[in-house]
Amino acid sequence: MSYIIDRRLNSKKKSMVNRQRFLRRYQQHIKKAVSDAVDRRSITDIESGESISIPTRDISEPIFHHGTGGKNNRVLPGNDRFNGGDHIERPEQGQGGGGNGSGASDSGEGEDDFVFQISQEEFLNFLFEDLALPNLVKRQLAGNEEFEFRRAGISNEGSPGKINIIRSLRSANSRRIALTGKKRRRLKEVEAELEILEQESAEAQALLAEAEQLRAKIKRIPWLDDFDLKYNLHVKHPLPTSKAVMFCLMDVSGSMDQATKDIAKRFFLLLYLFLQRNYERTEVVFIRHHTSAKEVDEQEFFYSRETGGTIVSSALKMMDDILQTRYPASEWNIYGAQASDGDNWNDDSVICYRLLTEKLLPKVQYYSYIEITTRERQALWHAYEQVLSDFPNTFAMRQLQSAADIYPVFRQLFQKQTT
Repeated sequence: MSYIIDRRLNSKKKSMVNRQRFLRRYQQHIKKAVSDAVDRRSITDIESGESISIPTRDISEPIFHHGTGGKNNRVLPGNDRFNGGDHIERPEQGQGGGGNGSGASDSGEGEDDFVFQISQEEFLNFLFEDLALPNLVKRQLAGNEEFEFRRAGISNEGSPGKINIIRSLRSANSRRIALTGKKRRRLKEVEAELEILEQESAEAQALLAEAEQLRAKIKRIPWLDDFDLKYNLHVKHPLPTSKAVMFCLMDVSGSMDQATKDIAKRFFLLLYLFLQRNYERTEVVFIRHHTSAKEVDEQEFFYSRETGGTIVSSALKMMDDILQTRYPASEWNIYGAQASDGDNWNDDSVICYRLLTEKLLPKVQYYSYIEITTRERQALWHAYEQVLSDFPNTFAMRQLQSAADIYPVFRQLFQKQTT
């Protein structure tokens, strides 16, 4: 049995195999650092890499050294104070031997922690490890927006850059054989007769003249003709693309302050990055609402201020209208994410239940609702609990109280389903 080890270097001149082995070895440290980074980072740099610090005690390697006992001689260069046989007093506890270091670290180690950088791709791999999109198997492959060129045989016409040298030479050789076959056979016959006849005879002279004519005709056949040129034929082939649309619904009434919106934004951003890793094309629709709903861009969605009451059903109706006009369920994988502080008109919660159960949830792959509040749960939460009981596979709901709860709740919503 033979083993093939890939020792190719990556862009930073490091062995990719050794790096992957190193990442697997210190997986727990990296996952903890990635989880902490999600909590402390700003929204805009979530896709960058991360510096990982590993305590020295966790990367120590076993070494061979002399044990206690026995006799050994040591050479200490630079000694100008002691002679052989002198007894050296042990330094008092906590005092060093006159070195230039700053003493032990806070963790009790005498060396600095090992720090290395992971790339953006590695950061996202650890961020979304063990997560899976629910109902991902249902996603449709549709759309002809992307193409690739595929080999489709040989053509007699094409650009010089696509010329097939082997097929062209083979065609030229076949043409020369076909056009000169009869002349070559006759030339061989003439040469065979000349070997028998005397060179000075009249018949031999005639055969010599005929042989010269045959050789001249054979030479006049071009070695390569335009007819011989063959080109690689490439045809444009449509590529199916997996498409997903993510609806972000958020309450922007007076009860939603900027801190609450920032928490919602972190959750929406995590979901968007997660979708991007599973679909080739991902679009986002932002719908904000108070007493009425409005489709807006990202800047207005998160930072514009509104006042007034809350009617959640207005956002759900707008989402259903957009689905019917722009994103048919047969072509798109639909995901919904709703963030609110739980406020809603009591009569409107019943309407929200009907909209979700009758119109939206039969079309979407997954719908998640997060309630960002520290208060007691209100009518909207209780209405959504009924939705959860009716659609346990496509609907999920969680409560957030601070930014530190975002990533744990996100993992609960999208953890892989075990069988």
